[in-house]
Amino acid sequence: MRIFLSEWRKLRRPTLFLGSMGAVIAVTALIVSLLFLLIDSDTGNAERGMRITREILALSSGITIGFSNSSGLLGLVALCVFAAQTAQEYSYGTLRNLLVREPRRLRLLIGKYLSMSIFALISVIISAITSVALAFALSGTAKVETAAWRTADARVELLETFINVLISTIGYGTIGMILGLILRSPISSISIGVGWLLVVESIVSIAWSPSADWMPGSLLGVVAAGGSPLGVSESLSYTEALIRVSALLLVAAVASGLTFRRRDVAS
Repeated sequence: MRIFLSEWRKLRRPTLFLGSMGAVIAVTALIVSLLFLLIDSDTGNAERGMRITREILALSSGITIGFSNSSGLLGLVALCVFAAQTAQEYSYGTLRNLLVREPRRLRLLIGKYLSMSIFALISVIISAITSVALAFALSGTAKVETAAWRTADARVELLETFINVLISTIGYGTIGMILGLILRSPISSISIGVGWLLVVESIVSIAWSPSADWMPGSLLGVVAAGGSPLGVSESLSYTEALIRVSALLLVAAVASGLTFRRRDVAS
């Protein structure tokens, strides 16, 4: 608990907390706004140039589409926070002081991870609230019927999507923390993580499509969507994607944890 509270004290600093939550609100508002305001656009109003019609948005699951589509950018925010908070302990030289108070390194690591996971939970809650509120606000402009959004089925859809997006967001954050432990530099961890997820995975999956079934970013996208994302005809099932990404992250986390336990703490 002391480790958790120590890490949380840093995470709740106004510059970090308010800045991160502002970014969460901004990316969510951007995705949801484009979804509704470009509903009649020939270039599409969703990822991969997809066009999500009024009929689809009017379904009970329509209230969750904007929220689900925001998961990728939401995950990148989590990756940056997890990576920076982990790697900066080396850059600032504060890790030595922490280990004086708590010499059990894995215990320290777990406490930091749990604290950052709560931070991710709060960001997903704020994203969900922003998405739902903005969807209702823009439904009139887009001429989308919202009667189905108030049903029990819609609430179940929203809960399931919330859980899936939370899993995806923490998954992205885990990638960030692993990179922070390995690279020990906030800038390197963030740039490599974002570059891999946004650029390298796309290039590799285009050159060799089966690779997408093993790329962490693609797998987390399937998890966040609760199955095949819109516009993707052939994809792993939700369960397969969850098992694969969990196995990949578990192996990487164990390896980086053992490295952290044995390696010198100097940057």
